[in-house]
Amino acid sequence: MAAMNLPNALTVTRIFLVPLLVVVLLTKFEGRLILGAPKEFVGAGIFAVASFTDWLDGFLARRRQQVTVLGQVIDPLADKLLTSAAFISLVQLDLAPAWMVAIIIGRELAVTGLRSIALARGVVIPASPLGKVKMVSQVVAILALILGSGQFGQLQVIGQLALWVVVVTAVVSAADYYRRFSAGLAPRAATRTAAPGADERRTRVS
Repeated sequence: MAAMNLPNALTVTRIFLVPLLVVVLLTKFEGRLILGAPKEFVGAGIFAVASFTDWLDGFLARRRQQVTVLGQVIDPLADKLLTSAAFISLVQLDLAPAWMVAIIIGRELAVTGLRSIALARGVVIPASPLGKVKMVSQVVAILALILGSGQFGQLQVIGQLALWVVVVTAVVSAADYYRRFSAGLAPRAATRTAAPGADERRTRVS
């Protein structure tokens, strides 16, 4: 299939890594070792590789000019599946507060819905500048919380601080998306409102 180029293959690989990450994080292995390595190292490694493919597939798609409709659809889906699965697993492990994760995932669903509605009406809402800050802080938070559950307990503090950054940027960027969503649709709504009046004037003249 022509659309299944290398960037898209990396995105699909990221999707397949999601259930593997959940299994590693939530399964109780004897001695907490997987193939001789601590469980948290393996989980953090899987998440790190998956996060790296997020950057790599976008880089390759732009460099090779292989941006496809399929890639534009599944790439954000893969990102949300990965981070949501990781955060939900952290809640299950009592490593992250459920209310914080609920805000983060709820924000993702709300923003995705707004952008979909806007796109259906012909309005493109660019990514928020805070998106990169949120993405980086998410990766730091998840990695620090996973590794901090084992031998590196001091990383829990970094993970919690990064998690607060994620929550704050999630709320602020969601408000920014809603503002731009309302501003983008307002002119079109005004145009549709004015159109019947114009038709009525033309009818009266004729």
